[in-house]
Amino acid sequence: MSVLTRDEAQTRAQLLDVHRYRVDLDLTTGDETFESTSTVRFTARAAGDTFVELKPATLHSATLDGAPLDPAALDGNRLPLSLTEGEHELRVTATMRYSRTGEGMHRFTDPTDGESYVYTQLFMEDVQRVFAAFDQPDLKAVFEVAVTAPDDWTVLANGITERQPDGTWKAAPTPLLSTYFVCVAAGPWHSVRTEHAGLPFGIHCRRSLAPHLDADADEILAVTKACYDRYHEKFDEPYPFDSYDQAFVPEFNAGAMENPGLVTFRDEFVFRSAVTVTERQTRAMVIAHEMAHMWFGDLVTLRWWDDIWLNESFAEYMGYQTVNEACSDLFPNTWIDFGVTRKAWGYEADQRPSTHPVAPDPEAVPDTASALLNFDGISYAKGASALRQLVTWLGEKDFLAGINIHFKRHKFGNATLADFIDNLAAATDRDVHGWAEQWLRTTGVDTLTPRLDGEGLHWNLTVDRAGTRPHRISVGVYDRDPSGDLVLREHRELDVPQDAPAALTGPRPALVVLNDGDLTYTKLRFDEVSAESALRGLSRVPDPLTRAVVWNALRDQVRDGDLAPADHLAVAGAHLAEETELALVQGVLAFARHQIADRYVPADQRPAALATISGIARALLRRTEDGEAPGLRLTAVRAFVDSATTPDKIASWLDEGTVHGGPELDPELRWRILARLAVLGATDEAAIAAELERDPSATGREGAARCRAALPDPEAKAAAWSALFDSDDLSNYLFTATAQGFWQPEQADLVSEYVPRFYEAAVALGDRRGPAMAEAAGRYAFPAYAVDADSLALGERHLADTPMIPALRRKLVDQLDDLRRALKVREG
Repeated sequence: MSVLTRDEAQTRAQLLDVHRYRVDLDLTTGDETFESTSTVRFTARAAGDTFVELKPATLHSATLDGAPLDPAALDGNRLPLSLTEGEHELRVTATMRYSRTGEGMHRFTDPTDGESYVYTQLFMEDVQRVFAAFDQPDLKAVFEVAVTAPDDWTVLANGITERQPDGTWKAAPTPLLSTYFVCVAAGPWHSVRTEHAGLPFGIHCRRSLAPHLDADADEILAVTKACYDRYHEKFDEPYPFDSYDQAFVPEFNAGAMENPGLVTFRDEFVFRSAVTVTERQTRAMVIAHEMAHMWFGDLVTLRWWDDIWLNESFAEYMGYQTVNEACSDLFPNTWIDFGVTRKAWGYEADQRPSTHPVAPDPEAVPDTASALLNFDGISYAKGASALRQLVTWLGEKDFLAGINIHFKRHKFGNATLADFIDNLAAATDRDVHGWAEQWLRTTGVDTLTPRLDGEGLHWNLTVDRAGTRPHRISVGVYDRDPSGDLVLREHRELDVPQDAPAALTGPRPALVVLNDGDLTYTKLRFDEVSAESALRGLSRVPDPLTRAVVWNALRDQVRDGDLAPADHLAVAGAHLAEETELALVQGVLAFARHQIADRYVPADQRPAALATISGIARALLRRTEDGEAPGLRLTAVRAFVDSATTPDKIASWLDEGTVHGGPELDPELRWRILARLAVLGATDEAAIAAELERDPSATGREGAARCRAALPDPEAKAAAWSALFDSDDLSNYLFTATAQGFWQPEQADLVSEYVPRFYEAAVALGDRRGPAMAEAAGRYAFPAYAVDADSLALGERHLADTPMIPALRRKLVDQLDDLRRALKVREG
């Protein structure tokens, strides 16, 4: 199959003006395939040759202006067209395959009740898996979609759908859309419908999740309405579509997809077990993120994929900011979670060999395969951080004025980075073009370090910068009071680089925190006195966002080899049990468990690391016995289970169905405990089968697959490996669950023979099953716990010598760099 190049897209866009698609889908023809007819009306500005994309099981017929085309002319995914100047109508009829990988038209049968559901995910170049199209973002058109579905199904689409007298479903014609935004979701959905601001709103899930969606419907709809209203306060352009549906769909590869009028979410956001408030906050942020796309991405769309950051960075920033503003009663500390989780993702991505500018040069994104690689921590987290710094530097009033100019000039059209920067510049006298060059066209992370010179009551603060970007930061200056608490003396706004040192009046501060408020994107270091205060007094810092900044600095120091992993664990042991901010507890424990314990400490030190984490969890459990902090208690239970080195305690919880003092074990906790017992060799197939009978849901099947792959038994490992790589029967989610169970640090000797087998197997899988499964193999099936020089050398040889699809190569580049870093940290 050929990928579309940027040059080809530009040539086709110069030739064609696409007006309208009529798409007819028949979903009643079986479990493996469906029927698709695409009728496209377009104008050729001149005579010329081009092509339309299609990936059919069988191409039955194609006509151009009523004249038949030869189906045998289909070359891979391209059907050639020879055009005269003027109006044309293309009609293509084909049988298409359902997907089990979350690409194209994905089909899922719910094991709970046997009901089937289908939905489209047409991002980048997957529309051609569903119907014939000129598949590039700058050939926008009106779409009319009609669907034939089983009698008991409901069909959702971008526009309002109605069932016709003949039984088919017809969606209202859309405004001008890019091909990758077309969406259909069909099945026996459970729906909750309402109206807001004169528009129909709906949320939908599969029937087996109905009680769980109903339990959260008020919160989901309240967040949706609050964000909708807030965006209408920010944006001059009104919401541009005729309805707002949100469908929670099974086995979804991403967090969500911003299809206009029909946003699709992974249905793990319909919580069937207890979750923490930060997990609910994440769902709210994703709702806000996808709604922001209705303007930035859907109303105004990138011209080519080099500008994907215009979509994702903007939506990421607006998602956090809007939840922070519109839902502060539910989620008051949104930016703390961003700092602890999302920014860490950006920092890690930006220090790998695969990093790229937030806004890469067009030549760096020559085709769709290379574009797909840029949906990463740079385009999301770093880009959002850059926008947050831009708002700090520019001011929100001018930022929003520029955004509204952008929407007005380009609505229902396409735009580029140059357009965006020009529109921002029209709203301010600041040098936005210069800022963009320094922030959006460069790679890497700056590092800021404070330097204090003086004596007595007079000190000069100088900020040393390793890097090239300008920063507007807030500096927190803290003193220690007689009780040992750190008390804020002042916040000082500074521009880095500085024109002159900043004068501080008073005794030498106990702690100086650069980027207090986390308004820029940079790594931080401390002066000698502040470093000691941070390590000894972190829990005495008054503001949780400041504590997040300090924790992130310590995290970066570990990853850079400047702070021993054992010292980080000691700080966590000393301060985390007193922490009140849930996002911080979750983030620090996750880093300690999955990076420090699993990768950064040598095998002989791992039991001590796990013991420290278990000790923190026990302290949190004691602290939360009164039931006043259920989120902290749930986090502590999860951490205790995941870090258990002996089975007795967690096995007793499973047998009794409860943790002493609460909570009762719900399905998530039961599968979590069983998975850890499997790793420890303290359960067996019979127990896994019994638990699956107790919970026969899709999530239960994933839990069972994870547990079976985790059993420390040669036959279990062989069966899991065969399921992963010797057949293509596993769906994307079952593949991920099996891979997650397979590699365990406790079982390094047992699975050592599979380390050299991974590369050949993953390459073959990527070639057979495509980029989504290749990415899953590189992310979840990679032997991440084989932290040794031989494993690194093996991987480097394969990267150098073995052809592989870009999605897998990019993932392996990142994994091997993480392995290289882990080895460096271990060596001290």
